[in-house]
Amino acid sequence: MAALTIPAAAGTIHDLLALGALVTRLDPGIIPFARADEYLLHVAGGEYNVAFNLSACFGLRTAIASAMVDYPIGRKVELAVQEAGVTPYYQRFKHDGVRGPNIATVWSDRGQGVRAPVVFYNRSNEAAQQLKPGSFDWNVIFGAPGAPKIRWFHSGGIFSSLSPTTADLVIEAMQAAQKAGAVVSFDLNYRAKLWAAAAAEQGLSAEQAGEKAAQTLRKIAGYVDVLVGNEEDLQKGLGLKGQDVEAKGKLDPSAFFGMMESVIKDFPHIKAVATTLREVHSTNRHSWSAVLWLDGKNYQAPAAELDVYDRVGGGDGFAAGLFYGLLSGKSPEEALRLGWAHGALLTTTPGDTSMVSLDQVEAFARGGSARIQR
Repeated sequence: MAALTIPAAAGTIHDLLALGALVTRLDPGIIPFARADEYLLHVAGGEYNVAFNLSACFGLRTAIASAMVDYPIGRKVELAVQEAGVTPYYQRFKHDGVRGPNIATVWSDRGQGVRAPVVFYNRSNEAAQQLKPGSFDWNVIFGAPGAPKIRWFHSGGIFSSLSPTTADLVIEAMQAAQKAGAVVSFDLNYRAKLWAAAAAEQGLSAEQAGEKAAQTLRKIAGYVDVLVGNEEDLQKGLGLKGQDVEAKGKLDPSAFFGMMESVIKDFPHIKAVATTLREVHSTNRHSWSAVLWLDGKNYQAPAAELDVYDRVGGGDGFAAGLFYGLLSGKSPEEALRLGWAHGALLTTTPGDTSMVSLDQVEAFARGGSARIQR
């Protein structure tokens, strides 16, 4: 098995390019939707969040390839991407003033105590769903073999689930990334309701949706170097059989590491698999850890008890910190700790993306506490 090799920064334009849908998240805080009158609007997206975090917190050069709609909400999203320092590559759509196409809306509250967060979507006539092979000139974006413009390409299962053409676009981009020499990562982020909705448009049942999802994600995984996903993602998203291992708790990594042989057997190109480990005691109290399998070796981050303000985006925060560590030449242990620390800190602020500093991440990764900084 070949080791993970990351292109040097010299001569490149972007450290990471993400491909995914830009969305607006409407967040009423702890107020249930039926009683909420005011909402925070967060610009987000499962794939975009990683690019945002790497730019805003870690200072890397990142980009997003996505759909953009020419209407006021689209302009709001554009300004947010610009403010984050993320370079956009847009396929633009005109809004008809009535039906769209639209920037999708994700409705997501924070829950509180024993009341879990609630998440639902309005992705009707979503512009990003219409993206397809040929929407972007990857040869121009990625550069030529031996002269790559992008060091790392990232996408995920949320964008891939939106339509058959978005999954095909992910594969097209991965092929171009590999040709240019970029690392390819993918976050499985398996969301059954998204796959079911897309399958229903094709006349498929819920059971057929699961089969279609696994078939699609397995095809994508054949191009992946770095995979992000937990045991459930690996089982439902890739159709892998779980290991008959008795876990000692939610933070016990034995079942996850036990699946690596199956991962490599089916996907020999994969060089790294990582995920967070989380035990939810209440909406606001989580036990938190993370694991990494890299080049045949196992690594585990410490366990921490988190007081959670907003859990949405914690997994993307972990992925960003991990990728930063690997892109920066840190050891596997250091990279994992940076991902673990950043994901934990991201849950202390509202929204899906990072509001913390690199100094804070590095301090927590070293074992720092919440003592006041003077």
